Amino acid sequence: MRVSLPIQPNAYGKRVAIVTSRYHDSVTARLADGAVRAFLAAGGREEDVIRADAPGSFELPVIGAAYARRPDIDAVVTLGLVLQGETTHDRYICDSVAQAIQDLALETGTPVAFGLLTCQSMEQAEARAGGSHGNKGEEAMNAALLAATAVEGARRVPRGGAR
Repeated sequence: MRVSLPIQPNAYGKRVAIVTSRYHDSVTARLADGAVRAFLAAGGREEDVIRADAPGSFELPVIGAAYARRPDIDAVVTLGLVLQGETTHDRYICDSVAQAIQDLALETGTPVAFGLLTCQSMEQAEARAGGSHGNKGEEAMNAALLAATAVEGARRVPRGGAR
């Protein structure tokens, strides 16, 4: 039996949480707005989006976990920005957040989209928050919706495959 992904994201009947770092808010707010636009464009309702703030990117996994563990949430989208600095601090944050988000999704079975920009400059970040490289918040939402649909489908496949 083959279970395929849908071609287009579908938010109809889904409820999502968008957790956004307030650090670098000039960029992350645009990512969050893009995520909401993508949700609505996919047939979702404004009242089915929960928007939550995180102090910084490092806190995205723990706040995302509070939502991923709720039975009324179909997916979580985490959004943030970490800029490369003069030290290796950015790598520790990015690696930790990426691993924690993946672990959270695996532990809960709830899709948790990784919308953390890891850029070398503010110009690169702006290009990915609605600039020349699109809006990565929209992309993260679309990935979360597609994954939520796939997880929902996987849970409906009967034991022993198709009959």
